[in-house]
Amino acid sequence: MEQVQVSVFQQAKTGNYYCGDSFFYEETDRDFVCAIADGLGSGELAKESSQVVIDIIKSNIHASIETIIKKCNEQLQGKRGVVIGILKLDFLASMYSFSSIGNIGILTITDNKQKKRNIPNAGYLAGYHRPFKIVREKLQPNMMFIMFSDGVTDRDLSQKYLMTKNVQEITETFKHISNVNRSDDTTLIAMHYKGAD
Repeated sequence: MEQVQVSVFQQAKTGNYYCGDSFFYEETDRDFVCAIADGLGSGELAKESSQVVIDIIKSNIHASIETIIKKCNEQLQGKRGVVIGILKLDFLASMYSFSSIGNIGILTITDNKQKKRNIPNAGYLAGYHRPFKIVREKLQPNMMFIMFSDGVTDRDLSQKYLMTKNVQEITETFKHISNVNRSDDTTLIAMHYKGAD
């Protein structure tokens, strides 16, 4: 029985065929992982770099966030840089972890409507070691997680429709009220952690 419901909105920058953002999510019996990678710039080269990162995450979903970021960094030597956000929910420990390098953001909303936005680490991955912090906090039933790339604005994030538990409703509403002419690649992933039945 799935513990996390997910809905995704993605749109390329106006005028571009390729979206430079790539994303991935997967739930297993013990954890859930979700990631957004945004290749610097836009178009095909940005997509190539962001896809490299996502492929590594797919192959290492049970690894720690530290290990995943280290592996991603190694593979990006000589390629265009990437900003990245990774969220892991550990069902057994009832904890969640999140790290973001660059402008991938995450908003957490608890069942009693407490909103918190995590501040990303500065910079981007491009094959060089860079320090980063990981937020680790208690996972509560009925938590919402909204993960987004830089095409999502502060104004978008202040909207009341984000407070619903219906992930499809969040992405559909975002699609309708967001400006059609996006000046950047845009990815918004809404996740509802129901908890084990």
